[in-house]
Amino acid sequence: MTEYDVVIIGSGPGGYVCAIRAAQLGMKTALIEKYNSLGGTCLNVGCIPSKALLDTSHHFHSATHEFADHGIDVGTPKADLKKMIERKRKVVSQTVDGIKYLMDKNKIDVYHGLGSFKDEHTVVIDGDKKETIKGKKIVIATGSKPASLPFIKLDKERVITSTEALELQEIPKHMIVIGGGVIGVELGSVYARLGAKVSVVEYLDRIIPSFDKDISKELTKSMKKIGVKFHLSTKVTSVERDGDNVVITAEDKKGNEVKLEGDICLVSIGRRAYTDGLNLEAAGLKSNDKGQVEVNDNLQTKVDHIYAIGDVVRGAMLAHKAEEEGVFVAEHMNGEHPHIDYNLVPNVVYTWPEVASVGKGEDQLKEEGREIKTGSFPMRALGRSRASGDTEGLIKIIADAKTDEILGAQMVGARTADLIAEMVVAMEFRASAEDIARMSHAHPTYAEGVKEAALAATDNRALHM
Repeated sequence: MTEYDVVIIGSGPGGYVCAIRAAQLGMKTALIEKYNSLGGTCLNVGCIPSKALLDTSHHFHSATHEFADHGIDVGTPKADLKKMIERKRKVVSQTVDGIKYLMDKNKIDVYHGLGSFKDEHTVVIDGDKKETIKGKKIVIATGSKPASLPFIKLDKERVITSTEALELQEIPKHMIVIGGGVIGVELGSVYARLGAKVSVVEYLDRIIPSFDKDISKELTKSMKKIGVKFHLSTKVTSVERDGDNVVITAEDKKGNEVKLEGDICLVSIGRRAYTDGLNLEAAGLKSNDKGQVEVNDNLQTKVDHIYAIGDVVRGAMLAHKAEEEGVFVAEHMNGEHPHIDYNLVPNVVYTWPEVASVGKGEDQLKEEGREIKTGSFPMRALGRSRASGDTEGLIKIIADAKTDEILGAQMVGARTADLIAEMVVAMEFRASAEDIARMSHAHPTYAEGVKEAALAATDNRALHM
């Protein structure tokens, strides 16, 4: 039986990054993956394929609605969804191959099959053949799966999750999206841009509720422009398939019945931690009532040589959060003293315009009773935005009213997924709004909006508004 310094179960961003860092630190490392393809949800049926389709649909929407304004005549573009899906698969394949290369480069042994505990140091791998390996340390990085509601039968043909939405072979006539969170609005926008009628049913009073109300409002306004209809404060009570159609019955906040009929129903109410088949009990562990593996501040379970990271533990289900935890765990196992500031893990929605945030929002800080000041700047006031035609959205910086320290930032607009990194750096070094306001930003760029928002937060002195 082969013995390793560390055995990692799950090859998503948390698992494979943990494996690389552990190997860099000189540990003999094994990585176990249930499926034939490395990369977990993110690379195979999550972050990477969804962004490939989001970019493709954005190009198509630009060609049909924006090229003419730029003096470009391409006739009437046609969407070939099968080719779009094929391109997405190539992007995924190239990315997955890159992970395999990194495993080989770092001399990490990869096992394919379902990994489960035999005891607290031993893992059985049930693949093409059964193998058993030992680990001085073990990391659980098994990720998450799409969640559903008890009364919904997911047939994966007409009533689908995000996984199936990334493999559709025809553009829906009417896609009904249950859930207005990140996954729902991203995939809803993909098919709305390609010409589908899209209806979003959301239980809460706004979409992307983890962001401030004004940010949610901006995205709602933008998505309505591409034809998405919203049923907010609406509770789904039944989902029934009728041949090639799906009938959704819901109830609005006034108690009125709402009926929607479409050919595809996308259930996107979030994700759940995935520990199925791990046999946690054999290692002296169990999942909590949320299905998560409980850990301490060092990401150790109650069996201290067993760690858990990523979607399977508490906190935001984000690939980059899992990566940070993977590095943290590898370094902690090596006797180092790493640190993660979860307040500085950014959150991004890859619609167009994009949405991004870091730190605490204005709504949250007000609820906490903090004395704050805010500065906002509209993207339409930027020369770069007018030049590209991407004038929707705003950038908002929230700072402490007395010290001027930046407490958070939220933004909607072109390339805000990239712009948010400036705010992460600023907050890491506890910058003030005036620090950002006094830094030179290249002209013309979208990043000037960050400077202007910082100026607005500093005695309301934005220059171009």
